[in-house]
Amino acid sequence: MTRAEETCDNPTTRDAVSTEGLPEWLTPVVRTAQTVVPEQLSRFLPPVSGGGRQSAVLVLFGEGEHGPELLLMERAGNLRSHPGQPSFPGGSLDPEDGDPATTGPLRAALREAEEETGLDPSGVQLFGVLPKLYIPVSGFVVTPVLGWWREPTPVGVVDPMETARVFTASVADLTDPANRVTAVHPRGHNGPAFLVASSLVWGFTAGVIDRILHFAGWERPWDRSKQVPLDWRA
Repeated sequence: MTRAEETCDNPTTRDAVSTEGLPEWLTPVVRTAQTVVPEQLSRFLPPVSGGGRQSAVLVLFGEGEHGPELLLMERAGNLRSHPGQPSFPGGSLDPEDGDPATTGPLRAALREAEEETGLDPSGVQLFGVLPKLYIPVSGFVVTPVLGWWREPTPVGVVDPMETARVFTASVADLTDPANRVTAVHPRGHNGPAFLVASSLVWGFTAGVIDRILHFAGWERPWDRSKQVPLDWRA
C-alpha cells in the first residue's frame, strides 16, 4: 500500500477538500474552483451520453524559491502516448480509488502523483476540484484536483520508463508575457503554451494553466501571434 492509499483511507485527512489555512495568494484560485463552469475552461467536455476513461490530475501549488509555483513532470520519451510532453502528475482511476463522482478523483490524483514523482501526499492539502474535461484524442475524462503543498517533500523521477523529469514552474514565469506563446500542432490546431523550465508546456496541461491564470486574475497581456511548433527545443 502506498502512502497515498494509506492517507486517503482516512476520511478526516486527504479525502476532505478544505480551504482552511491556505495562503492568501491562493484565494483567487479557490474562488475560481467554486464559480467556474465547464464551458469556461474548454470546448472539449465529457460526452453527454457518458463513457470515457475516468482520470484525474493533481494541480499542485507550492511556495518556492521564486514565489508561488506549480509541480509538473515530463513524460518519458519512449511512451506511446504524448512522449516527452510536460504534464501534471495524474492518470486513470483504479477501482480502489472509489466513486468517480465523489472521492475517486481525489484519491487517484494523490496516488498517481506519489507513483510518478515520489510526492508524500500527507503534506498536500486538497482545496478544490475543477469541472471534468475531455481529451478527445485519448478519450480521457479528466478531473483537475487542486492542491496546496502545505509541507513540501523531495520529489523526483520514480520510474524512468514513465517519467523523464520532475520540475516546478513559478507562477511569475508562467505569467511573464515573454514566456507565453501559441503552440501549433502539425495538423493545424493551436492553443496556449508556455516556455518555462527549458520546456514547452502545451496541450491539456497548458490549457488548464491558462484558464486558471485568467480567472484568478493573474494573466498579463501577451502576444498570441507568437507561434512555436510542438518540436520546439530550448
